[in-house]
Amino acid sequence: MFDAAVFGSLFLTLFVIMDPPGITPIFLALTSGRPAKVQRRMAWQAVAVAFGVITVFGILGQQILDYLHVSVPALMIAGGLLLLLIALDLLTGKTDEPKQTKDVNVALVPLGMPLLAGPGAIVSVILAVQHAEGAAAQVSVWAAIVAMHAVLWLTMRYSLVIIRLIKDGGVVLVTRLAGMMLSAIAVQQIINGITQVVQGA
Repeated sequence: MFDAAVFGSLFLTLFVIMDPPGITPIFLALTSGRPAKVQRRMAWQAVAVAFGVITVFGILGQQILDYLHVSVPALMIAGGLLLLLIALDLLTGKTDEPKQTKDVNVALVPLGMPLLAGPGAIVSVILAVQHAEGAAAQVSVWAAIVAMHAVLWLTMRYSLVIIRLIKDGGVVLVTRLAGMMLSAIAVQQIINGITQVVQGA
């Protein structure tokens, strides 16, 4: 009742797309300045939100997109624009200035979605579920999804140790680095979406 090839294929695909090592500096930048207990809770919440979104789209993804008349490229472009706005805030340091941002739950947006459960991960899961024939393949697909989210939680949960080591100056540096990385991811996502629109035209 388990297909290792299906599991390995989807797990590796999601690992590349969701990028646990790459999400670490972004998580540190977005959660810096909060108590350790709150940061741990946000790591858990981000993974829970991502898993919830991925699960819904895994089960009803194609029907949701068809009902809303939303194409995959449109989803990619919208997600890219949202990420770009957040990246610009990180690059310019605006997230450090307004006091109200400390009360915003970044575990929901942008961490849970669209950073973790972004268009790439959503589309990969939709296709994997559609192509999984038989109970063994379905079990393997969902096992890969659960395993990937466990890796994401472990990565973010234990990245908090880094904050205590690098101090405030290091956090500022990580924030700017995360902003630059996130802006590149956002622009690439927009480019991919536009490319798919042009190719489909």
